[in-house]
Amino acid sequence: MEQSGTPLRWWQMRAFVVAATVITIVPLLWPQIPPLVDLPGHMGRYRVQLTPSAEAPWLAQWFAFQWSLIGNLGIDLLIIPFAKLFGLELGVKLIVISIPALTAAGLLWIAREVHGRIPPTALFALPLAYSYPFQFGFVNFALSMALALCLFALWLRLGRLKRFRLRTAIFVPASCLLWLCHTFGWGVLGVLAFSAEMIRQHDARKDAGSGHWLESWFRAGLGCIPLALPMALMIFWRSGDHVTGQTADWFNWQAKVAWIMMILRDRWELWDIASTAVFVLILFKAFRDPAIEYSRNLGLSALFLAAVFVALPRIVFGSAYADMRLAPFVVAIALIAIRPRATMTARHAGILAALGLSFFLLRTAGTTISYWQFDRDYDTELAALDKLPVGAKVVTFVGTNCHNEWRMSRLEHLPAIALERRLAYANDQWSMAGAQLLTARYSAAGMFAHDPSEIVTPGWCPREWWKPIDFSMARFPREAFDYVWLIRTPPFNARYATDLDRIWRSPSGASALFKVNRTRPAPQISDEELYPRWFLELRARRARAKQRELPPPPKA
Repeated sequence: MEQSGTPLRWWQMRAFVVAATVITIVPLLWPQIPPLVDLPGHMGRYRVQLTPSAEAPWLAQWFAFQWSLIGNLGIDLLIIPFAKLFGLELGVKLIVISIPALTAAGLLWIAREVHGRIPPTALFALPLAYSYPFQFGFVNFALSMALALCLFALWLRLGRLKRFRLRTAIFVPASCLLWLCHTFGWGVLGVLAFSAEMIRQHDARKDAGSGHWLESWFRAGLGCIPLALPMALMIFWRSGDHVTGQTADWFNWQAKVAWIMMILRDRWELWDIASTAVFVLILFKAFRDPAIEYSRNLGLSALFLAAVFVALPRIVFGSAYADMRLAPFVVAIALIAIRPRATMTARHAGILAALGLSFFLLRTAGTTISYWQFDRDYDTELAALDKLPVGAKVVTFVGTNCHNEWRMSRLEHLPAIALERRLAYANDQWSMAGAQLLTARYSAAGMFAHDPSEIVTPGWCPREWWKPIDFSMARFPREAFDYVWLIRTPPFNARYATDLDRIWRSPSGASALFKVNRTRPAPQISDEELYPRWFLELRARRARAKQRELPPPPKA
C-alpha cells in the first residue's frame, strides 16, 4: 500500500472524484426521457399518482392506486416534490441522473475509506454505474443501491472514527428510509456492513489476544442491530392478504452465468462483452500480480455478496431478475477491493489509473451515443401522440421476437407515455397486488388490460406470455378501446384490421396509429386460424377429461 505521507496522485484528489461523478451523468443529459426499458411504465404510474381525481375522473375507472407501506417507493415518493418544482418528466430525469452519479461517488468513497486512498484499479469499476439493471429501468432498485453504497461508506467512516453512537443515531432512520426506497438496497447494506464489522471486530479482538472468528461473527451481528428495524416493516408488508407474487427458479446456473456476461448489456454485444472481459482480467490480475492484492475487508464483502447472488432465486415475491440485479455490484465491490502493495512503483500505479480512466471514458462515450440513438427512436414513435386525444382508450402493441436479442429496443413500455402525456389508457402497466401501488382494473379490456399484453411477436414464443401480432389484432376487444397504437410490430394479416382507420404512420412505416371504426363489423376469426395446433389439441383433451368427471345426468 502507498504510505500515508506520500503526495496524492491525480486520481486520489477530491477534484477527480467530483469530475468523475459529473462525467457519469453525461449520457443522460440529452434524452428528454431517459431511455431505460421500464422507466416509461413507471412514469405512467406517477402520472396517475399525481393527477387529482377531479381533473381526470376516468383514470379511477381504469386503475386502482392505493398508497401502502412497501419496500419499493423510492422515486414514487421523490417525484411528489420534484414534479411540483420541475414537472413530471424533468423531475424524473433529474432523479434518474442522480443514480449513476451517486453510484460512482459511493464506490470511490468506499475505496477511500477502506484503503486510505483511492487505488488506481478502482477507476475500472466506474462504468458499472450504467449496469444492466439500470439499463433495464429498475430505478427504485438502482437508486437504493446507489444510496446503499454511499451509506456503507459513511458506516465505514464512522466506524473508523469510532463514532458508534452517532452511527446508531444516523443508521436507525437511514436504514428504514433505504428499505422504503427499495428492499434490495437495505439488504445489500446489511451484508456489506456485517462483513465490514466482522473484519473490524476480528482485528480488534486479535490485538487484544482473542481474535476468534466465531466471536467476531456474533459481535458483528450485534454491531448491525441499528440496521435491523426494517425487518418489522418487511414482515408487515409481506403478511398482508393483498400481497401476491411467488418466489421461484432457484439455482438457475445458466441464467446466473448469463447475468455475469450481461452486467454491461446495452447496445453492442461485442463491445459490452469485451468490456466485461476487462473486469475479469483485472480481477484475475489481482491474484497473479505481486504488486497488487485484495483487501480483506472488501474482499470478504465481495464474497458475501457473491454467496447471496448464488443463493438468490430468479424470481422473488413475483419480481423477476432478482439475482441479475446483484451481479454488477458483486463485481464492483470486488474491483474496488483491489489495492496496490508497497512494491508498486508510482509509474505502475499511474499506468493502471490511466488505463482505468480510458476505459471509463470509452464506456461513457459509447453509452452517450447509444442513448442519443434511443432518444431519436423515442421522438419518432411519440409523434403519434399528437393525433391522440386526451383520455383516449388505447391498446398498444410493441413488436419483438423470440430470440432475446442483445440490444433491447427500449420501446417495450413506451405506451405508458400516452398515459403520462395524454392521460390515455395504456395496457402496459404492471398489475401485481402488493408489489406496486397501481393495479389495472379495466375489466372490459380482458386479457389486454396490463403487461405483457403490449408485447407482440411474429409467432408463438415458447415459455413466454407474449402473443403473436395476428392474434392480438384479431382478438383485442373493440368495445374496450378507441385506438390501436402499433410500435414497430411485425407484419400482420390485413383481414384483422378491416374495422381500423389509420390516422398516423411513422416515416419507416413500421409504426402506426389506428382508430377503431365501429360502423364496420369487427373481423370474425376462428380459433383454428389463430391458435397453434398443439394448443387446440391440449384444450380439446382437457375439455374431454372435464366432461368425463361430470356426474351422469339423473334418470327420468
